[in-house]
Amino acid sequence: MATEIRELTIDDYDEIIRLWQDAGLEYKPEGRDRREMMAAEMARPFCVFLGLFENDRMIGLGIANWDGRRGWINRVAIDPDLRGKKLAGTIIKACEDFLYEQGAVVICALIHEVNAPSMACFENNGYRCEGEIKYFTKRNSPLD
Repeated sequence: MATEIRELTIDDYDEIIRLWQDAGLEYKPEGRDRREMMAAEMARPFCVFLGLFENDRMIGLGIANWDGRRGWINRVAIDPDLRGKKLAGTIIKACEDFLYEQGAVVICALIHEVNAPSMACFENNGYRCEGEIKYFTKRNSPLD
């Protein structure tokens, strides 16, 4: 399977949402995943949305953010019909490359506890679960 990774733009918005839906990832179309919010995020120099393509079809994606201290990999999704082919590892590696270029020393991923396949994927790519850490959020609205 010949694939390529490319940086996504807001023109890819509909395909991003399609892939998240196909992959079963929750998204917030009225909150942080609104087109204008994602366009602003894509414009930041320390954030990249990466798409994995087979021919012209997006079959995977991930988001890499560097906060100046840690690198974060978010929203990795693979077309459900193509899972099990180590494609998520390709996305993770591309996100890592971007984050290392930014200066990241530690790279993290947040994964819902019920998402065992994602946890296994990250473990298979050299990550370990820091089980003693709890994730706290403060949101501006219930839509975010």
